[in-house]
Amino acid sequence: MQEVLPGVFAWTARHPRIGVEVSSYWLEEPGVLLDPLVPEPEGLDWFAARTHDPVAVLLSNRHHSRHAQLFAERFGCPVYCNREGLHEFAAGAGVRGFEIGELLPGGIRACEVDAICPDETALHLPEQRALLFADGVVRGGPHGQEGPLGFVPDSLMDDPPATKRGLLEAFARLLAELDFDHLLLAHGGPVIGDGRRLLADLVDSGGRTAFEF
Repeated sequence: MQEVLPGVFAWTARHPRIGVEVSSYWLEEPGVLLDPLVPEPEGLDWFAARTHDPVAVLLSNRHHSRHAQLFAERFGCPVYCNREGLHEFAAGAGVRGFEIGELLPGGIRACEVDAICPDETALHLPEQRALLFADGVVRGGPHGQEGPLGFVPDSLMDDPPATKRGLLEAFARLLAELDFDHLLLAHGGPVIGDGRRLLADLVDSGGRTAFEF
């Protein structure tokens, strides 16, 4: 568990379905989890030992449910997902739908991305000056954690050229509308300090600076 910003903890764990390391986040003061997997070796007990229990789990898209239900069962906290993705969950799963623009627990704003899937959502953390992305933008590939931002492989997109255009349009809108410095990526970890610049570089280049898988 690494405190990457004051009160913001990040960790990686191997996703049980896709078999790769992905990132999750914990906001200490409001007690909010973002796209969480259970950390190892800390486990759920790490959260039980904090000053207060988790009060909510926020998902940046329906595919990031990960271990949300384990947290919900242990701590009795609700799980929130973009309403467009609720069909992924069984009736009675207790997942609450939110609308784009809605203010969520922890003072987090749900912002539209779409393009790669209808429920792709950026979560804006104004107090932390951070923006969390699900699958729309990633970091890693051949350049590792110090390289440029990029997209998931074309094989994961229905129409790669159209999807990338849509994502770049969404990023341009978010850059124009939101105040942030940092990126919290579900795939690639936190980008502290120069997240806004890297996202602007990706947009200004029309995606040409994106790394290729």
